[in-house]
Amino acid sequence: MILAQLMVNGIALGAAYALVALGFVLVLNATGAVNFAQGDLVMAGGFLAVALAGFIPDALGFVLLPLVMALMALLGIAVSATAYLPLRNRPPVGVFISTIAVGIILQNGATVLFGPEPKAAPPLFGGGAFTIAGLQVPTQSIAVIATAALLIAGQYWLFTHTQLGRRLRATAQDPGMARACGIPVTSMIALTFALGAALAGAAGLLLSNQFFVTPSAGSGLILKAYIAVTIGGWGSLPGAVIGALLIAAFEVVVSYTLSYTAATAALYLALLAILAVRPQGLFGEASRRRA
Repeated sequence: MILAQLMVNGIALGAAYALVALGFVLVLNATGAVNFAQGDLVMAGGFLAVALAGFIPDALGFVLLPLVMALMALLGIAVSATAYLPLRNRPPVGVFISTIAVGIILQNGATVLFGPEPKAAPPLFGGGAFTIAGLQVPTQSIAVIATAALLIAGQYWLFTHTQLGRRLRATAQDPGMARACGIPVTSMIALTFALGAALAGAAGLLLSNQFFVTPSAGSGLILKAYIAVTIGGWGSLPGAVIGALLIAAFEVVVSYTLSYTAATAALYLALLAILAVRPQGLFGEASRRRA
């Protein structure tokens, strides 16, 4: 019974981590640069959900997720316009530093607006729990898993079954050739940042109910995304999802057995072991230069 409960908690946590990692990989593939503000965008999405919840009646709670994602998409476009596009022809370290700067701005802005105390967003579908085969499963855990699964499936459908998705993939694979074929590369990159930020916002909403949100929460999340992408393989969308699920399962089991501190230390040791055995990750790609 305890093992089953741990599995449910691990899947729910991993599903939220997967949204963070997916947004991270989308920008990575489109630009070849690492967006170190991704974790702080998750934090911003959590605080945005907290702020909006005060203006939305409980009967209209279902609009909170799409509203947070839409506003975060606009923030993602702003990040691309300020932290990437002006620097895309400069040395990669420029983007590295600019995204860190964006993260610091978001952290300090959240501290000024909301204070340093932890905040909690409302649950997606209310509280309570389901009883499945004698197992008490929190409603919020089911909501997190279902929401993340729908968003991941929607992202897969967008990239594999639509003309827009083909343009986004072409931009990620070869921006020069895509531009020669008439694809508006700058717009596609801005859209990729918007998608990444929207997924971060969804993750922020899902995580901020069960784990609360603080201005410094993004630092840990970007490390989780980075580790998930490293385990799954740089540039691999399925790898990012699987890596995130593995991280969450590892954290939940070790935290229950030992402690959260021990789980964090063991996670980094496990990462070093994986890199030693398979440095390209589970779904490794050919070597590319990263910022």
